[in-house]
Amino acid sequence: MLIAEKLRKSNIAEYLLYMWQVEDLLRAFGLDFDKLKADYLSRFSGLADDERQRMEEWYRQLIDMMHREGVTERGHLQICKNVLINLSDLHHQLSTSDKYTYYQSAYMKVLPIVVTLRQKNGNREENELETCFNFLYGNLLLRLQKKPVTESTQQAVEQVTTFLAMLSDYYQKDQVEPLEF
Repeated sequence: MLIAEKLRKSNIAEYLLYMWQVEDLLRAFGLDFDKLKADYLSRFSGLADDERQRMEEWYRQLIDMMHREGVTERGHLQICKNVLINLSDLHHQLSTSDKYTYYQSAYMKVLPIVVTLRQKNGNREENELETCFNFLYGNLLLRLQKKPVTESTQQAVEQVTTFLAMLSDYYQKDQVEPLEF
């Protein structure tokens, strides 16, 4: 939870990927809090009692939300969907404004990758940002499994990461003081 709070304030793109990872972690434990606590949360022995309680309550709430929202087997929590919606709205504003040509240039560099990914996975209904995040998350899962990644995939990961980092920076700036479009 503490990681999620820090990421939400510092890098919204990393926050979203982290939350997707947490969703999968909870699914791996069958959304069973007792099992999660015994086999995973028990590893965090250096936490103060109040931090441990906050962390446990956060995981309990996420499990409850996953049940209520019907994302026990797949899909994402509404809080994650809202982040993606907010990022998509900002992306649209940045990519159509005359004031953010550097962002538009970065977007144009990543667009062929997005088009290729959408053709490969056949899901043309997801928006461009969702395609980017799914691509990075899939790459993360491959790395965690220690599976090889081609050089061209690694280059695409770097470009998408750079683009989403730029969007995340604009998001953080917009949270502090609204951007003008």
